Amino acid sequence: MHRRSLLLGGLAAPFVIGTARAADTVKVATFDAASTLPYWVAVTRGYFREVGIEPVGTPLATHPLIVQSLVTGDAEACTNLVTLEAANINSRRANSVLFFSINGQNAEYQMEQFVVRPGSPAKTLVDLKGARIISAPGPGNLAGARGALAAVGLQENRDYTLVEQPMGQHIGAMQSGQFDAAYTLEPVATIGVRNGAMQRLEAGVIATHMLGRRDAFAFASGAGFSGRFLDTRFDVAKRYAAAWGKAVMAVRNDPTTRQVLTSHLNTPAELASVMPLQRFTLASEMTPQMLADLQKFIDLAVAQGVVRERITTAQLLRAP
Repeated sequence: MHRRSLLLGGLAAPFVIGTARAADTVKVATFDAASTLPYWVAVTRGYFREVGIEPVGTPLATHPLIVQSLVTGDAEACTNLVTLEAANINSRRANSVLFFSINGQNAEYQMEQFVVRPGSPAKTLVDLKGARIISAPGPGNLAGARGALAAVGLQENRDYTLVEQPMGQHIGAMQSGQFDAAYTLEPVATIGVRNGAMQRLEAGVIATHMLGRRDAFAFASGAGFSGRFLDTRFDVAKRYAAAWGKAVMAVRNDPTTRQVLTSHLNTPAELASVMPLQRFTLASEMTPQMLADLQKFIDLAVAQGVVRERITTAQLLRAP
């Protein structure tokens, strides 16, 4: 069957489930972070149900586990996989993961950031010299932390130490005094800052320090499908992507979608309305500058050895 591009810019026609036809299930690997918001909006508002999709989500603790599940077929879609993880597997096994939506982050659309203990004398990333730092898990997140620190002249094991830990342990680890700083993600960062466990040092560090522009977009995660799923169940994938696209538009235009952060991502209600979000971007909306930012991000990862071989954005995105 000829693989047509996923319908991302518009919405699929209404899908009516007849009495003899059940909804199509899709096995979805999820990772608990604010970047899952479109998924939960599509679930809670019935957008998947409208197009005859029943997602079956499985939370996974690390991004390498998400990649593994997509390769083995235990998952068919992912909600917010680190793009460098997908780039790495695609450089070895083409079309393992293809993003239909991707999340931009920078100083305005905050996700990754360095935080320090309250009262820390650190004012800039350079001041993290000598710090004990914890990081969001997975090679992609570790690469972001190392890359931002390298850009300001700091080298791991000479100027600082870095240890990865699950996101759920970051606030406790900072409160315990074991670590001086953390490279962490939303909503953990905002929760930690609001409850006094953390102090934000700088957000959007990949764009500012690795891509070289404060307004650049670091497309560090995205929603995608396994290539196998696209080959064998293209119609289901198309409907799933259409529901996701509807959720993205709702997130942009309807502030009440943030309530999902409280109901499904353990974000206190008083924070859900003010915490920063990524720029959820459909593959069809990627501009030439956005594609250039993504390519530079991948190329830097290749230079770091995080991604084995250079690949292009066309090998990661499935756009119209």
